[in-house]
Amino acid sequence: MNNQDKIEKLINLRVEAKLGGGEKRIEAQHTKGKMTARERITLMLDEGSFEEYDMFVTHRCDNFGIEKTKFLGDGVVTGQGTIDGRVVYIYAQDFTVFGGSLSETYALKICKVMDMAMKVGAPVIGINDSGGARIQEGVTALAGYAEIFQRNIMASGVIPQISAVFGPCAGGAVYSPALTDFILMTKDTSYMFVTGPKVVKTVTGEVVTDEQLGGASVHGSKSGVTHFVAENEEEGILLIRKLLSYLPQNNLEDAPLVPCKDPINRLEDSLNTVIPENPNKPYDVKDVIHSIVDENEFFEVHRNYAQNIVIGFARFDGASTGIVANQPNYLAGVLDINASRKAARFVRFCDAFNIPIVTFVDVPGFLPGTTQEYGGIITHGAKLLYAYGEATVPKVTIILRKAYGGAYCVMSSKHLRGDVNYSWPSGEIAVMGPKGAIEVLQSKKIAAIEDDAEREAFIAKAEADYKDKFANPYNAARYGYIDDIIEPRNTRFRIIRALQSLTTKKVLNLPKKHSNLPL
Repeated sequence: MNNQDKIEKLINLRVEAKLGGGEKRIEAQHTKGKMTARERITLMLDEGSFEEYDMFVTHRCDNFGIEKTKFLGDGVVTGQGTIDGRVVYIYAQDFTVFGGSLSETYALKICKVMDMAMKVGAPVIGINDSGGARIQEGVTALAGYAEIFQRNIMASGVIPQISAVFGPCAGGAVYSPALTDFILMTKDTSYMFVTGPKVVKTVTGEVVTDEQLGGASVHGSKSGVTHFVAENEEEGILLIRKLLSYLPQNNLEDAPLVPCKDPINRLEDSLNTVIPENPNKPYDVKDVIHSIVDENEFFEVHRNYAQNIVIGFARFDGASTGIVANQPNYLAGVLDINASRKAARFVRFCDAFNIPIVTFVDVPGFLPGTTQEYGGIITHGAKLLYAYGEATVPKVTIILRKAYGGAYCVMSSKHLRGDVNYSWPSGEIAVMGPKGAIEVLQSKKIAAIEDDAEREAFIAKAEADYKDKFANPYNAARYGYIDDIIEPRNTRFRIIRALQSLTTKKVLNLPKKHSNLPL
């Protein structure tokens, strides 16, 4: 074979590899409303930037006749490219080859790009669309999953890891996405579960569909497993590209600084009237966030899950910032199990990747009741407390209205090493609300008053006195727990100034093997 023949053979093999499982299976993929692995990568990465690895890998199995069928690439496309000019490593499972099922060599391909990503300090994006482990391979396929899990663990907090679930992801396969930083699912075409509907029916008698058991809407709103739910794959890919724009390449770098045309001293007069006169009336904290961040742009995470707390990314003077905010519009902004878990993991992510955290506080306390106590609200609430206390990135806190009880402590208070803590004049910082406090403090006097009108008048006066003493930010400011009480319309400028002053912050936690987070 001369050189020209060898080149011809290479070109033909490349064409074969790029066809995956063949035209019929590609057509079947399109019929389901799904793109192929290569189409997804092409859309995800900058045009012409993809460098593929291991295109000619095939499986090594010789059981159950599978040795007669081999596809180049073996069911997963791997390599590296760029997104907005920044290097990322990527793998996309190919459902057209053996249903995307994972083999030993398939796993090794994924492990290779993960190892490379850790070596050079670049994000990893995994696109999941697989029927699970390749049954013909037995334990070697299971070993392959475990090898991937180990790398997910080692990469955690070192490089950003993002999982897109664009098809089935079941059994052991779900644990790799679960170990990554962010998961995205698509409506109607993706699902995740540990055991499928057939096993569920056999074991528990429940009859459920794939969608009811582990669809995007379920994991986006009920379980919180997925951080983003996209209408389709195209939107999902754009969301991932957008998410990466807020993240650094690795834990030793800062997120990209974006030129900012939005004046840092822009006043937002609407904020002076956003808090209702009635302290029990709700408002949308997202209105506050949008009005003070650069270009009014807020990239929300976990939008449909635990809506009593809001998390996401924004920019202040071009710098990427993590935002955590109680949401008075939903359950009065109370902290419960799900809200605590949601915010705690986000705070820890920001801290791991050098992203400052701005916290907006309007929290009446923790949600009471047997459901919460039996579910372990103590432990879950402690996760959020722990996350804030452990974080060494710049932390700026704005108390908008209520900051009651233990929830005041938890929400990035000065006592958990909050760097700059401000309050609006509407701030109410106390052990509990006026009504509950008076019921405790004056219970004997209230019980002793027989006349109803006289009792109501006494309670009203006692509550008013309590408000004057405690339901305001000045008492906390007197102790230095609040650095300043600021005019709401000036919040953007004060946050940016605070963050600018904290760019050289250096705090080191005590040396340890690792912490023992209250899981």
